[in-house]
Amino acid sequence: MAIPGLRGIDHVGFTVPDLDEAESFLVDVLGAVHVYTLGAKRSDDDDWMTVQLGVHPRTVIREIRFYRLGHGSNIELFQYDSADGQAPQPRNSDIGGHHLALYVDDMDAAVGHLRAHGVEVMGEPVASAGASAGQRWLYFRSPWGMQFELVSFPDGKAYEQEASVRLWHPARPAE
Repeated sequence: MAIPGLRGIDHVGFTVPDLDEAESFLVDVLGAVHVYTLGAKRSDDDDWMTVQLGVHPRTVIREIRFYRLGHGSNIELFQYDSADGQAPQPRNSDIGGHHLALYVDDMDAAVGHLRAHGVEVMGEPVASAGASAGQRWLYFRSPWGMQFELVSFPDGKAYEQEASVRLWHPARPAE
């Protein structure tokens, strides 16, 4: 049974080492729009940070910024002063590994845009096979090393021919 009233993903939040660098990347390269900022959050007298966020109780959130990216979900950026140090960023193969996939209409134009902005592009676009045939994808890295992915399947994916339920797609209405 689903969570009552569930509609979908509102935002994806992630922590960055430098909010200004991250904002420059999101706005100037990806085309995000900054919407609003929240100030610092700390708790010097109790375990609020541990109970609510699962971090060391004396960790401080320096600032939080929210962005709108295209027609998809919103992005929430955090910059922390971690009271117990920073763990290295996980690889995709590690527990907690992750990437943020962005749908684009024109893969080649999007890759050219990233390269023109000096973004680290990981290889060349890959044509998917099997149920994902019709899709092309490519990973790239943000300035702080987080992996992002471009995906494009303007004519759909192979699985859609027989599917009773299709994955959400930014270019079509919800089913």
